[in-house]
Amino acid sequence: MLYSILRLLSAIILKILFRFKAKGLEHIPKTGGFILASNHVSYLDPIAVGVACQRKLNYMAKEELFCNPLFSRLLSRIGVFPVKRDSADLSALKEAMRRVRVGGALVLFPEGSRRFDGASGEPYPGIGFLTAKLNVPVIPAFVKGTEKALPAGAKFIRLTNISVCFGKQISIERRMPYQDIAGHIMDNIRHLSC
Repeated sequence: MLYSILRLLSAIILKILFRFKAKGLEHIPKTGGFILASNHVSYLDPIAVGVACQRKLNYMAKEELFCNPLFSRLLSRIGVFPVKRDSADLSALKEAMRRVRVGGALVLFPEGSRRFDGASGEPYPGIGFLTAKLNVPVIPAFVKGTEKALPAGAKFIRLTNISVCFGKQISIERRMPYQDIAGHIMDNIRHLSC
């Protein structure tokens, strides 16, 4: 319920202030678990992806966001769970797998943290691991405009167009090394930026 309310409010704000548009919605599975893999350039990206996708999404977020008890409770109630960055966080991976196996949708940002310079970073192998183990659809997404709306160090939001483009399901050769799978997914995300 809370997720739906916040998604509706976010959709109204994005459409009024940023002329928000979403493309490729037909590629989102109607049922069953799947992974949604997106680029990450701004704090607005998770909101934009959540508004664009009609299904309720689950997110991994850096554990530092869970330090404040009230904010932590809010995040947990809307499907966000913590992950320790720069380490193999097995508990976060298990939680991610659990949520997808019960039919949930999981958003992952393969590069881990935001990329402010516009360059694409090396993806973490965690998305390759999850893709290989879960054997569910992987849908690429590219968020555009958020890097201008809320760039690094900005004190105010700038009004600019924001869009999200979803691509076709990515074909994965399951025997590939996890890092190669992650790289293949990142290439598909980059392709959507054209």
